[in-house]
Amino acid sequence: MTFSMLLGDAVLPIAVSFIAAALIALGLTPWIKRLVLRYEVVDHPEERRVNTSPIPRGGGLAVATSFIVVAALSLVFNQATGRLPVPFLLDDQAVAALLVGGAAAAALGAIDDLVDLRARWQLLGQIALGIFAVVLGISIGFIANPVGAGKIEFDGLIAAAFTVFWIVGMINSINFIDGLDGLSSGIAFIAAVTLGIISLTSGVGQPLVAVLCFTLAGALLGFLRWNLHPASIFIGTSGVQFVGYTLALLSILGTAKVAVALLVLGVPIIDTFWIIVRRLSQGRSPFSPDRGHIHHRLLDLGLSHRQTVFVIYGICLGLAVLALVLSGVDQLYAFIGVFLASGLVLFIPTRGALRRPEELEAESYEGPDGAAPPRRTTSRPGSPGAMASPTATGQPSPVPTAVPAAPVDRERGRTAPDR
Repeated sequence: MTFSMLLGDAVLPIAVSFIAAALIALGLTPWIKRLVLRYEVVDHPEERRVNTSPIPRGGGLAVATSFIVVAALSLVFNQATGRLPVPFLLDDQAVAALLVGGAAAAALGAIDDLVDLRARWQLLGQIALGIFAVVLGISIGFIANPVGAGKIEFDGLIAAAFTVFWIVGMINSINFIDGLDGLSSGIAFIAAVTLGIISLTSGVGQPLVAVLCFTLAGALLGFLRWNLHPASIFIGTSGVQFVGYTLALLSILGTAKVAVALLVLGVPIIDTFWIIVRRLSQGRSPFSPDRGHIHHRLLDLGLSHRQTVFVIYGICLGLAVLALVLSGVDQLYAFIGVFLASGLVLFIPTRGALRRPEELEAESYEGPDGAAPPRRTTSRPGSPGAMASPTATGQPSPVPTAVPAAPVDRERGRTAPDR
């Protein structure tokens, strides 16, 4: 991997944009938190969630605002100074698709955070976002041929349909993986940095796109200060919609970066695919909640909340390294390998989790201070194995009756089943 000769000119704009976006998100997130608390936009404790107190959601508004402001200023400054060349794909229409479309994605997500939209309306909104980007000229023209030399080209309606599919798929991949504190935002940070580095290589040579990628990374890093476990605010649908949409477009605005995004975002993309396959095979809606995600599998193995998040970070970092050292069809082969391995992990039950309903309870995910939870047993009240729930004073309360545990889904992406 060799870097573009324009790397020296790009270092200062990248550093300034990254730091500015991080500082704005860092300072804006507490204000967003107070705002959403005023309107009671919070995730309340219930069977489907692990938080034990109301946690505000909608932190993605801070990420979106910091990125849009800093990215717009960076583009205006570059236009005035001519410091970095503007790639032909990054014309005025593409910039509008990125910034205006990103704002629309965040707004759509904010509406869901506020009123909890049905899944069908969210999906229609995501398709509309994809169509909006295509109308403004965003298109995936080709991908590397996985079975031979050269590339597979797309034209007309096929290219438009594939582009919309990519955007909607990316949004839902980030959405579905948003199940633990800092998980989706951390994965998106790794992806944004990787896309930024790839944009600086001699084979791509798009330093201005790299500035945009590192701007997004900075915004996510500033937000992560408040989103890492124990989170004081969740990214919410406003965040996953914006981040998914923006990553999708940044991966399109350049050559050979769709394959890079496939690999570095392999964990959420593959997790989403297998989860949908399993739900459909069971005759359920693909948006119905359950706990079959990869982070649930790791929790089932006994890892704590923090350990699970950092293990997935490590997997994503490994995939990012592969994306940087491999090229073309080799990236697709690596993705296929991860795809098959992840399918086995997601379909093979661990610790009998699919047969033990007591392990689906929210409190079974985590013990005190983020430690791995003790093994639970289901017993009748008064028996030695019965476990009482703590009261507000921290003392066990009597168990009046045995109540079957309700299934839990730790997705916080708000893509709830149709009601």
